[in-house]
Amino acid sequence: MAKKILVKQLKSSIKRPQNQKRTLMALGLKKIGQVVEHDATPNILGMIAKVEHLVSTEEA
Repeated sequence: MAKKILVKQLKSSIKRPQNQKRTLMALGLKKIGQVVEHDATPNILGMIAKVEHLVSTEEA
């Protein structure tokens, strides 16, 4: 069973490059304060690394 990770958006995507906006949308984040749960796969961890300055993470 894969580990779960909680991802919370802390900062806005306004005035960010298009690739960062798309990464947030791909993670399922639309609003500041929104929390989503994902499996801690290499794909998801790579996406989080690209927008780590906009989100916080914790293990579930």
